[in-house]
Amino acid sequence: MQICETLLPQGDRRAPERRQAFHIEPADPAAERAYRRLRHEVFVDEQGIFAGHDLDDRDEDPRTVVLVARDTSGRVVGGVRLGPVDGGPDLGWWHGGRLVVARDARRTWGVGAALVRAACARAESEGVLRFEARVQARNEVLFRRLGWIPIRSTVVAGTPHVLVRWPIGRIRAHASATKAALGPLLAGLAPGGAGFVGDDGAPVPGSDLVAACDAILPSMVDSDPEWAGWCSVLVNVNDLAAMGATPVGLLDAVGARDRSHAARILAGLRRAAQAWDVPVLGGHTQLGVPAALAVTALGRTADPVPGGGGRPGHAVRLTADLGGGWRPGYRGRQWDSTSHRRTVDLRAMTGAVAAARPAAAKDVSMAGIVGTLGMLAEASGCAAVLDVASVPRPATATVGDWLTCFPGYAMVTADVPGRPAPSAGPAVSAACGELTPGTGVGLRWPDGQITEAVSAVTGLGRA
Repeated sequence: MQICETLLPQGDRRAPERRQAFHIEPADPAAERAYRRLRHEVFVDEQGIFAGHDLDDRDEDPRTVVLVARDTSGRVVGGVRLGPVDGGPDLGWWHGGRLVVARDARRTWGVGAALVRAACARAESEGVLRFEARVQARNEVLFRRLGWIPIRSTVVAGTPHVLVRWPIGRIRAHASATKAALGPLLAGLAPGGAGFVGDDGAPVPGSDLVAACDAILPSMVDSDPEWAGWCSVLVNVNDLAAMGATPVGLLDAVGARDRSHAARILAGLRRAAQAWDVPVLGGHTQLGVPAALAVTALGRTADPVPGGGGRPGHAVRLTADLGGGWRPGYRGRQWDSTSHRRTVDLRAMTGAVAAARPAAAKDVSMAGIVGTLGMLAEASGCAAVLDVASVPRPATATVGDWLTCFPGYAMVTADVPGRPAPSAGPAVSAACGELTPGTGVGLRWPDGQITEAVSAVTGLGRA
């Protein structure tokens, strides 16, 4: 970002005319033309950074976003642009640039800083996970004050610049909110048993049974009871599938405010049980209570696949059903890839781990793809690197949303490199990273840079 205003400190008491009000908004066509004229005045005529014009390919990219600052008269007094780094697929790696403030507005408190903050907020709302800018070296201190991290010195159009990065903590915050409390809470319980601590299901000692149990968010049971019933089967079948177990039956526990509410919950559960062809063996239903739903699933396998069987050097693979779309009311959080599938396709996907038998497997839970990979790596006593460009992803999902959402059916596995993709019906599969020594999960970008996504997930330790 080229920047040419002076930021006055908070609490500035200078004359009111030097603290004029302004607001920031997305540019309409007229405002964008005014923004480009302002850029020419500053970067070509005033500063001489560019000769002739400062336009480039990003100005013609339809994905580029322009934000402008207007004063009280409606005049454009500043602007900034941001968008994907190149013309290829949007991988959630964006650059900001051409930040400019009009000469007579540079004494107005905070126009440039406000534009930078607005750009950061817009980038994060677009699902961006890596946001950078090249700023003139003399303005590095401003960006430091705003929380940006200097990466390295560089040169743009013969002028010294610094590459800076905005720290986006979306994945870390999401993993922390969903899983960080587990280690301290479950200390001493060893959930799953030796070798399976923290796994999706628990082998039943002395048998070939695997048991899994999941509760659905009460708010979802209350507001979307049919979908809650469907998901109660989905998540449990996925838990068994991640361990290579064939589902044999379900037990449900339902709490509902009245008969009608209970009927809607059970209708969704019944429809899902029929779709996966898994019988409901029994359960418990109580009326006149707050919404609640938990399901226990039983499956069979003589040799469960552990979540902690990975080792440094193993290839990481994501197998996911990209069909469907965002569940209404849960955009960016829950991808519905299963409610339209036939039983034969659902059973083909749930049998993929059993057929392939990788060294380690986990189904992608509410922690998202990165959080789930972090749990697999944590249980395996190592770290992981995920190649962002290689992750299978629906075209209508941003990278930020896809890596943090509940994707319906998705399995993260680890095994020796070169193993063939599992047969998983309509799901697609791709090698997209590896396990490495250390801890945490890093995101590897097309330029080879690795940015830390999460340092720890559950705290349960090695399985």
